[in-house]
Amino acid sequence: MNAALSYPLRLLILGVPLAVQGQPAASPDGTLREVTVSTPRGALSPYLVPGSVDRVDGDEMRDSRLQVNLSESLGAVPGLQVQNRMNYAQDLQLSVRGFGARSTFGVRGVRLYVDGIPATLPDGQGQTSNIDIGSVDRVEVLRGPFSALYGNSSGGVVQAFTASGEGAPRLSYSVAGGSFGSWRQSLQLSGSQGAIDYLLGASHFRTDGWREQSAARRNIANGKLGIALDNGDKLTLVLNSVRIEAQDPLGLTAEQVAQAPRKAPLALQYDTRKTVEQTQVGLRYERRLNAEQSLQFMVYGGERKTVQFQSIPPSAQQSPLHAGGVIDLTRQYGGVDLRWTAALQLADRPFDLVAGLGYDSLRERRRGYENYQGAAATPLLGVQGRLRRNERNEVWNLDPYAQAAWRFAERWTLEAGVRRSRVHFDSHDLYIGGANRDDSGSASYSKTLPVASLRYQATPDLALYGSVGRGFETPTLNELSYRPGGASGLNFGLRPSVNDSLEVGAKARLGGGLLTAALFHTRTRDEIVTATNSGGRATFQNAGRTRRNGFELGWQHETANHWRTQLAYTWLDATYRDAFCSPSPCAGSNAVNAGNRIPGIARQSLFASLGWVPPQGWRAGVEMRALSRIQANDLNTASAHGYAVAALYAGYLQKWERWDFSAFARVDNLFDRRYVGSVIVNEGNARFYEPAPGRNWTVGLSGAYRF
Repeated sequence: MNAALSYPLRLLILGVPLAVQGQPAASPDGTLREVTVSTPRGALSPYLVPGSVDRVDGDEMRDSRLQVNLSESLGAVPGLQVQNRMNYAQDLQLSVRGFGARSTFGVRGVRLYVDGIPATLPDGQGQTSNIDIGSVDRVEVLRGPFSALYGNSSGGVVQAFTASGEGAPRLSYSVAGGSFGSWRQSLQLSGSQGAIDYLLGASHFRTDGWREQSAARRNIANGKLGIALDNGDKLTLVLNSVRIEAQDPLGLTAEQVAQAPRKAPLALQYDTRKTVEQTQVGLRYERRLNAEQSLQFMVYGGERKTVQFQSIPPSAQQSPLHAGGVIDLTRQYGGVDLRWTAALQLADRPFDLVAGLGYDSLRERRRGYENYQGAAATPLLGVQGRLRRNERNEVWNLDPYAQAAWRFAERWTLEAGVRRSRVHFDSHDLYIGGANRDDSGSASYSKTLPVASLRYQATPDLALYGSVGRGFETPTLNELSYRPGGASGLNFGLRPSVNDSLEVGAKARLGGGLLTAALFHTRTRDEIVTATNSGGRATFQNAGRTRRNGFELGWQHETANHWRTQLAYTWLDATYRDAFCSPSPCAGSNAVNAGNRIPGIARQSLFASLGWVPPQGWRAGVEMRALSRIQANDLNTASAHGYAVAALYAGYLQKWERWDFSAFARVDNLFDRRYVGSVIVNEGNARFYEPAPGRNWTVGLSGAYRF
C-alpha cells in the first residue's frame, strides 16, 4: 500500500496546506462545536455513529462559492467522488466507494434524499438537480455497510436538509457571476412566529457554458413550513419545483480533447439538449406517544417530465425495432414511510429500537421519436419526428425494516438492523404492429439486507468500531430499456447485483480536532456493467464478481483564532474478479481480464484546504483537489490522466444591527491546468472524455435584513 500512497504523500511533502473553510464554528477553547447527523433512530453525533458519516453545513456550502452544484463543496468528504461534468443535461457524476461510477447520466447506486423525500426513485435512478444550495441547512453523507438499511441501490446515502425558519422575518438576496457567462440570483424569506416556522426560497441560474453546445438555464423554488401543534406533535410541509433547459455537449475522443477541448461538433450537428420539469410535495407528521416512544409518518408525491434529443444517426433508426433518437418521459412518483421509535431498557441497559415500513411507487409514460424529419439521406436534424416507441412502465417497492442499538456495557454498543426489500417492475407495450411485437413483461427482485456493528469507547476521545452488512442494486428502468444487439423489448435478463461489505474504523478527538479513519472491503456478485454505450443509448449486462478494497482518512481542526483546516484522503482499489466480454459475446479483442480496474473510479483522491474565516471582517483561503488516473472502459485501454488543481478565495463579511453583508471573489484551477473532469464509461465511439475548464473566476454579493 506504500506505493499507492506515494502520489498524495508527494503533494503533502511539497507543503500543500491541509484544511477546508466553513467547518462548524469552534468554541472559545478551540474545540469543535458539537453537531449531529440524522439516523433512523434519531439525531446522533457523528462521533457516536458506528460507521463513516460526514456532515457539511449549509453555511460552508455557500461560503465563497457559486452555489449551483454539490461538487463545489462535497469534494472534502472521504470516499465520495463527485465530478462536475460541465454538462447540465446529464447532472453530476457522483459515486460512493465506487458505487454509481458507471452512471452515464444522473446518479445511481447511491441513495439521495431531500428533506426525507427520496430523490432516488424505486428503480434506483436519482438526480441532484432539485437541491437548492441557497436554502440547505446541511448535507450528510453515509458510507459503508449501514447504507444498506436504506434499501435498493444504497451503496452510499446522501441526504440534504432544508433549513428551518427562526425568529423575526429575514429577507435575503444573493447574486454571483463568473466565467463563461455564469450568473446566479437567489431570494429567500424565512422566520418563525408562535407555532409556525417557514422558509421560502427561489433561485435562477444561467450559463453560456465553457464548451460549445453547453448553455443551460435552471430555476428552483423551494419551501418549508413547520407547524407545532398544541399536543406537542409537529407537522412539516415541504415543496420543491425545478425547471432545466440544458444543451448537451457530449463527450470527446482523446484526439479531440488534445486539439480542441471546447468544441462539440457532433452536439452542434444534432442540437443535442434536454428539458426537465419537476414538482414535488411532501408532508411529515411527528407524534410523541409517551416519554419513551414516538411515531413519524411521511407521505410525498411528484411529477417529472423529461424530453431529450440525442445524437443517434438517422441511418441507425431505419430498423423497425429502433426506438428513435428523442426520449419523451413523464414520471409520476410517490410514497409513504411509517416509523416507530422507542428508547427502552434491556438488562437495565439502554436499548433503542426502530421499526418501520416504506412504500414507493413510480409510473412512467415513455415515448420515443425520431430525431429528424424528411428522408434519412437528407434529414433535418435535431427536430422531433415520427413516433417509434410507446409504453407504460411501473415500479414499486415495499420495504419493512428494523434497527436496534444496545449499550450492553459502559463502553460497548451493539447495533443491528435488517431490511426486506422487494422491487417490482412492470412494462406494458403500446407500440405494436409489423415487426414490433408485444414487448410487455414484468420482473420482481427481493433481498433481505442485514447489517450489524460493534462499537467500543476505548477512551473519552477514542472510539473504535466494526460493521458488516449486505446490500443489493437492481437494474433501473433506463438500464432495462434496451437489449444488447438491438433486439426489441426490455432487458429483463439483467439480474440485481448483491454486495457484502466489511468496515473497521476509528474516530479520535485530538487537540481540538477530529481524526477519522476507516478500512473497508466489499465483494459484489452479478455486478451490473455497461455492455454498449453509443449515441446516447446504453445497454447493460451482468459481469460476475468484483472487489473493492479501500482506506479513508479525514482530519479537521479549528482554532480559537479562526484558522480552519481539513484533509480528506481516499485510496480505493476496485477490480473485476471474473473475466467477461464487453460487449458480449466474445470476439477476441473485447475480453475483459480478471484484475482489470472498474472504470470511472479514481484509485486515489485527496482534498486539502487552509482557511482563515473570522465571524466578521476579511477572510481568505486556499484549496487543493487531486485525483489519480481514471479508467474509461472495462478493457482498461483508455483512461483520463490524474490531476491536481488549486483554488484561491477571499471575502469580507460584516454584521451591522439588523443587516448582514458579505462579498467574495474566487479563482478555480488557479494554475490553468488542462485535464479531463469526468469520463463517460464504455462510450461505444471512444468519445469517453468530458474536459474540464481552465482557470475560471467567480464573484458574489449577498445581503440580508432582519425585520
